[in-house]
This record gives sequence, C-alpha cells and structure tokens, in this order.
Amino acid sequence: MAEAKKTLRLTQVKSQIGRKYDQDRTLRALGLGRIGKTHDIVDNESVRGMIFKVKHLIEVEEI
Repeated sequence: MAEAKKTLRLTQVKSQIGRKYDQDRTLRALGLGRIGKTHDIVDNESVRGMIFKVKHLIEVEEI
C-alpha cells in the first residue's frame, strides 16, 4: 500500500502589507492572502521551503 501523505494546515496570522514582494507572492502560492485564512496543503520539500520563507506570518499545524 502507498503511504498516506501528511497534510499541513496553514493559517495566516500577520499581514503581508509592508513585506517584501517575494514573501507576498509566496503567501499567494500557499493559498493565503488574508489574516485568518486557512488552507490545507500536502507536505513536501517545496512546500516546506515556502513555509520557511514566511514562517513569521503563518502558523503551521500537522493534521
């Protein structure tokens, strides 16, 4: 059987206003853009890299 993919729940807790352009675009790529918005995404290396770039703006929860 194939392994079950881990899922991460991302929630934006701080605004992207006044942040660098690439951080704003990274939030958009993760499916976020407003404070309080939540998005479930499959865990992989590229997503972990994007999370590291905006870790000060979001909360991450494993589900």
